[in-house]
Amino acid sequence: MTFDRPGPVERASRIWPLDNVQKDNRVDGPVMFLKLVFAIAWQYKIRLLACMFSGIVVAALYAQSLPRTYDATATMLLEPRQFANATTSVLQQGLDLNSAESELQIILSERLLSGVFESLKLYESPELAPKPEGVLKSAILGAINLVRATFSGQPNESDASTLTQSPEENLKRIAFANFVERVSARRVGQSYVVAVGYWSTDPTQPARVANAIISGYILQSVTSKEQIASAGTETLQGRLDVLTAQIETATQAMKEGTLPKAATPDADAKITGAALPPLAPSSPRTSLIVAFGGILGLFVGMAALAMSMAFDRKVRGPKDLELETSLPCMAQIPEVGGRLQLATRVGAGQRMQRHSVAIRDLRTLIDISHTHKKGEKNAVIALAGCSRDAGGSALTLNLADMLKRSGRPVTVFWCGEQTRGVAGGPLASLADAAISNADIADMVFEQRDGIAILPVLSRDEVTNVYSNFRHPRIREIIEAARQKGDVIIDLPALDSSLDALSLASQVDVVVIVTRWGRTTREAVRNAELQLRRAGANLVGYIINRQRS
Repeated sequence: MTFDRPGPVERASRIWPLDNVQKDNRVDGPVMFLKLVFAIAWQYKIRLLACMFSGIVVAALYAQSLPRTYDATATMLLEPRQFANATTSVLQQGLDLNSAESELQIILSERLLSGVFESLKLYESPELAPKPEGVLKSAILGAINLVRATFSGQPNESDASTLTQSPEENLKRIAFANFVERVSARRVGQSYVVAVGYWSTDPTQPARVANAIISGYILQSVTSKEQIASAGTETLQGRLDVLTAQIETATQAMKEGTLPKAATPDADAKITGAALPPLAPSSPRTSLIVAFGGILGLFVGMAALAMSMAFDRKVRGPKDLELETSLPCMAQIPEVGGRLQLATRVGAGQRMQRHSVAIRDLRTLIDISHTHKKGEKNAVIALAGCSRDAGGSALTLNLADMLKRSGRPVTVFWCGEQTRGVAGGPLASLADAAISNADIADMVFEQRDGIAILPVLSRDEVTNVYSNFRHPRIREIIEAARQKGDVIIDLPALDSSLDALSLASQVDVVVIVTRWGRTTREAVRNAELQLRRAGANLVGYIINRQRS
């Protein structure tokens, strides 16, 4: 039978009023994103700085490995073309932007550059010679040529060039192609000033080549006028002599890699600046490369950090388990061993102090979460490690030491390594007591600084296999230890066996122990489900061995 209970009037309508709904005052959007990015960057600042420093080092090494190149530039001003006839009248051809662009193509033409290439004998320059191909490039080109020859039936390009020209001509063609790639010609803004540049690894070569190109352009311009004057019907010998002198001057300057020493008024161009030998290499720009390497290293570090955080399921803080479990975080125990032992005494003392404060807070929270039964003064506490490396055994001893120093007798059932061992007695562990009929009074506890310790597992592996921790004798042992004081049980790791579930159902408080950076969120969620199904009073979890 169903009963309809009347509710408040404001909730009687089908549309639920939203006036009483608590508003979410959290800042969202770009501001929240920037805060999150800066918080993550500050948390992993050492890793990001290491990535940035690595990028700087790699970029510096790369910059040092690059060859030093030098650049030189010569400038000239284009002028309108002038033609003189037999009557000494001057005909002037206008100069516009299209004509200026045409002159740039003339400067970069193969005819002009080949003349400079031959006059300076640049085919003998080692830097223009063909460079040996790498192993990877050779293999790729070989495979491409093989496929092309197989399917097309035509010889490779290299074979065709070998059949048509000699090896010397091939080397010369390659050197000329490398020379053309180093030449540049451009207009300075929207003016008629043309800048001709050349770069080389030899500091004396760029100025010679740039000046030679300018001289070659002047020679080509004067030569064309000399040819026109020679073909005219009214040629004057004086005009031919002037043009011939200018041709000789430009030719000599192009061979020497300098500018014409005499005036060349018929060149249709005025030289405005000569190319000077560079004082410093123009490339590589080491500072820019290093800065780019640092920025790239930082970006790669942040990208790798973002990817690792997106796919990382390891527990590093309480926020990682907010959506995975409803358990509260009881304590975050800092790491005081391992590599931290190399710290100074002051740093080690501060870490030990933080470690002690965390253990004390854990003790307080466990006391608050435990509700004492009637007539019982002491509690039975169990620490369940998600894995063997969670550090639950060491944490058990630390918690027992904190309780003992607080004036409370403590008995520990321990799963750690038995360094000193227990001598004699059939009940040397809980596992032995579970399958033995001996009297409980025969149990032998090890005393460590006033703490009674009894191993949970036996030294005999066969005994551990057949032991049953839900045996009534186990409950009697735990109750007997409770009468003497508080009891702390170091449960076996949940990833090794399910004996922890048998013992967890017989204690008052169970706390899951996770290890910072090792335990996954799925492991914590599975541990919670298993312990709750076993009927354990699960109160929270601990993040152990946390690194700052």
